Amino acid sequence: MTAAGILLVDKPVGPTSHDLVQRVRRLAGTRRVGHAGTLDPAASGLLLLGIDAATRLLTHLVGLDKTYRATIRLGTATTTDDAEGEPVGERHEVDAAALAGLPAAVAALTGPIDQVPSSVSAIHVAGRRAHELVRAGERVDLPARRVTVARFEIEAVRGSDVDVVVDCSSGTYVRALARDLGASLGVGGHLTALRRTRIGPFRVEDAVPLETPLTVTDPADVATRLFPPLPLTAEQTVALQQGKRLALPGADDAETVAAISPDGRLVGLARVQAGVASVVLNLPPEATA
Repeated sequence: MTAAGILLVDKPVGPTSHDLVQRVRRLAGTRRVGHAGTLDPAASGLLLLGIDAATRLLTHLVGLDKTYRATIRLGTATTTDDAEGEPVGERHEVDAAALAGLPAAVAALTGPIDQVPSSVSAIHVAGRRAHELVRAGERVDLPARRVTVARFEIEAVRGSDVDVVVDCSSGTYVRALARDLGASLGVGGHLTALRRTRIGPFRVEDAVPLETPLTVTDPADVATRLFPPLPLTAEQTVALQQGKRLALPGADDAETVAAISPDGRLVGLARVQAGVASVVLNLPPEATA
């Protein structure tokens, strides 16, 4: 059986994220496998999977900022904001005047923006996911949400195709950026390619092939890349595992720290306030042995 940890996978175009979860369950010999955010079948790139007790860390990975490389095709809007949807409205010629407006249109979609998610998103509406309702023929109108696009950069323009790189907050839909970019230029647009290259400090270049045995990243390595480390003594390790509060005179306040045992194991996550550490999340000793 594979040790508990976080697995960095480079998802190919084609399979669903759940397909890869199922495959890792078989390879790892455990049902306890989860993900920190899916990718559509037509998208590729970094997928973070948790195995066994390390699945407890996934909630702290879901909200991390992300980087995508994408191709936006101008000239046609679609029902799904990507190449799988049906064309909406007429096809427009993408002339020099439209392309000249690209820098200003991209700038307007950079920074904190109110974005209406794509109707084929995984957002729940009345207990069902929006994309399920759309594919059942129902109309879905989603409210705008505040997201942050830290970088929306044009890398190349190839006819009506625009290659871009996007740094954004969790919950940002690159398909919606493609839709809104095309709309602002008056020609329509949709996404034709999407690749996620980064989630927080984790990059697709560090992803490992799905082989047996699986190469997982130790929970302590994951946690200390996200949060300040809190080295513990043997006595403090036992106390924190028992859910006790630790007196840490002089320690700086921190919303979350990674509590590390003397042997380098992740004991859990803790909050430090007024010189006292309290448990946020505990990992059983056998999970990271």
